[in-house]
Amino acid sequence: MSESLKEAARTLRTNTKKAQLIYAFNGTGKTRLSRAFKELLESEIERDETDEITSELAHKNILYYNAFTEDLFYWDNDLAHDERRILKIHPNAFTDWVFKEQGQDRNVVSHFQRYSNPKLTPLFNDEYTFVNSNNDEVTVPAFSEVQFSFERGNNESEPNIKISKGEESNFIWSVFYSLIEQVIEVLNVTRVEERETQQFNNMKYIYIDDPVSSLDENHLMQLAVDLASLIKRSTSPIKFIISTHDTTFYNFLHNELNSKECFLLEASEDQSVSLVKKNGDSNTSFFYHLDLKRQLEQAIKSGTIERQHFIFIRNLYEKTASFLGYPKWSKLLPGNSDENREAYLNRIIQFSSHDSLANLRPAIIKPEEKQIVNFLLTHLINNYSYWKQEAEHDQ
Repeated sequence: MSESLKEAARTLRTNTKKAQLIYAFNGTGKTRLSRAFKELLESEIERDETDEITSELAHKNILYYNAFTEDLFYWDNDLAHDERRILKIHPNAFTDWVFKEQGQDRNVVSHFQRYSNPKLTPLFNDEYTFVNSNNDEVTVPAFSEVQFSFERGNNESEPNIKISKGEESNFIWSVFYSLIEQVIEVLNVTRVEERETQQFNNMKYIYIDDPVSSLDENHLMQLAVDLASLIKRSTSPIKFIISTHDTTFYNFLHNELNSKECFLLEASEDQSVSLVKKNGDSNTSFFYHLDLKRQLEQAIKSGTIERQHFIFIRNLYEKTASFLGYPKWSKLLPGNSDENREAYLNRIIQFSSHDSLANLRPAIIKPEEKQIVNFLLTHLINNYSYWKQEAEHDQ
């Protein structure tokens, strides 16, 4: 049954499990759901004008990581001189607490190097003052800028490195991870008056949306191990919600965490969503390609094939080609030559494009285009041994 993002957020809010795991394909609304949940939690905050605690952090009831978290970090590439490339940190309560209040910069560096490269080193700024082009004196606060260097191990280093987008995401996650480590440690102290800070007394949820998009498999497993261990160490009433598109990450957390609820997030063309509960053994075979196949078969059976199902069929061909060792997924398409396969390839790409015009195209497709989806799925299942084995297993 389809529902709005607000309804899905309320479903998560009323759940009593310590951890909730959400699996979703890219583009189905994971980040939008995290925003809807954040807004729901924030609407429950009661402001007391007589409250002596004036810190912004003390009034937070949710700590969340998603694509918007990364927007707090942005590059100054020194286009004029190409000498000083800096990752800037937009002022906010959480990073101020991590760096200025708790001095967690060394832990952030340690986490970042564990998830990326031990020789790649972040360097945080001290407070400094300079005169700008208007002759105004400007003070730059400490821990508001980060430079990166590559340490070669022979007393030489390569400074002013512009790290990759994936490494940047890893760095931002490392800041967030250091923060949730501290939050859990503080809240694990049962007697409120004995806690080292009262800043997190109102914290109810930690919501993590896809921290794995830029990690290779080895570092992905390291992150999953760290996060599962952290959740299990938490003894306070705080709850965790984790959403991901990565099956390895999902399945590891599913196996490691006991007190949990599992969901599949699905989206329709009208932007509504379905938060489907995954019970018991349905999670043991909860793999990306199997669920793609299920959704395609369901759409074919009900006659509700839409443009998004061309994305599904493309993903299914890509996954199968990767599993079987084909250099290109187009090699699996029907036809005896590359020329014969070209027509199907072009049609799939046309309907599964992620360009800016894709959202302007109508969701409804022609009957002959629906037949192509059915034909391509049947061809894949009937012609490649992996899917034949799956079909025999299902009988």
